[in-house]
Amino acid sequence: MSVQDGGWRGRLKGVGGPLASGARDAGRGLLDILLPPLAHDSREAAASAGLSPDAWSRVAFLEAPVCDGCGAAFECDGGDFAADRCAACLSSPYAFGRARTACVYDEASRGIILKFKHGDQQQFAPLFARWISRSAAPLIETADAVVPVPLHRARLLSRRFNQAAEIARPLARAARLEYLPDALIRALPTASQGGKSARGRRLNVKAAFAVTEAGRRRIKGRRLLLVDDVLTTGATAEACARVLVEAGARAVDLAVIARVKNAREPPK
Repeated sequence: MSVQDGGWRGRLKGVGGPLASGARDAGRGLLDILLPPLAHDSREAAASAGLSPDAWSRVAFLEAPVCDGCGAAFECDGGDFAADRCAACLSSPYAFGRARTACVYDEASRGIILKFKHGDQQQFAPLFARWISRSAAPLIETADAVVPVPLHRARLLSRRFNQAAEIARPLARAARLEYLPDALIRALPTASQGGKSARGRRLNVKAAFAVTEAGRRRIKGRRLLLVDDVLTTGATAEACARVLVEAGARAVDLAVIARVKNAREPPK
């Protein structure tokens, strides 16, 4: 069982096989009728587990057209002959090939993402996986396997779970893609990226990631979907993509829950 993937949780999910899974689903449906699920962000009853209508209406979901390279929204559809990438991505493309983000990282989305990431509220993971499955559908269609951005073991011990893995696992399962939680490791402990400049972030994670020997065999020649929570400058995802490509991956695309609005600035 993968270290990044939460060993005990994965083993419990595997108990009983398809029959047990079907029984759990039927029991969950009956329970939802008797005791309707609550919205994750409030005590309000909902048709299915998710956000309350008010919270949902405030999230700025990113809809097409978006930049193929960083997921930023274009202000308007330029038509069939418009460039599919923003000026920044045309000038200085990321090491990953394409990117999609479900929403903008702002006042509305920040709170629920931080509850998930630092508040141990893992009920948000399936919800975020569904968001990404919609926004990153073109990337999922061409992917061979899903890889979460890893945490260093010391960070994993303190946090108790890897938020990227908690999203990537149900995403891969729903898309019927191979899930590779231990193909990529965070070999070096790094300081928090918070508060650092774009250059500082790049230097902080420059040599932080490595591909395992088992991972090298499983990624060779394959198109990978890298999954993380937030795209700020892209430094972490780019460092991951570089080592995956150097280890033999055919290409790496990126899917995240949210992106900072000014994650990429146009060249001056």
